[in-house]
Amino acid sequence: QVQLVESGGGLVQAGDSLRLSCAASRISFSTYGMGWFRQVPGKERDFVAYISETGRNTFYADAVKGRFTIARDNEKNTVYLQMDSLKPEDTAVYYCAAAYRFGTDSRAYSFWGQGTQVTVSS
Repeated sequence: QVQLVESGGGLVQAGDSLRLSCAASRISFSTYGMGWFRQVPGKERDFVAYISETGRNTFYADAVKGRFTIARDNEKNTVYLQMDSLKPEDTAVYYCAAAYRFGTDSRAYSFWGQGTQVTVSS
């Protein structure tokens, strides 16, 4: 069974930073592009960021451009989301996911983690 496990979420003040990690097991990690999504109760699961298999290409949602950075370490089977200048509207459950190709729609992703809560207070 493929497993993706997120960690690093928590409660922070506006303007603070967090670094999320997603550790993969039982997966050919370097053959997948990796994405981050986020979701709040009652709303759609929204695309946040994507990184290609090699890390050569990245893509970000407009709402996080210039504040969030996605990275990967294929030797450690781990993808990261560095979140700086956090805002209350960033509050959500954050999910990592693996895809065969780039997409901003969640249907493009084959495997998902269980999520980690990020809460940003004003």
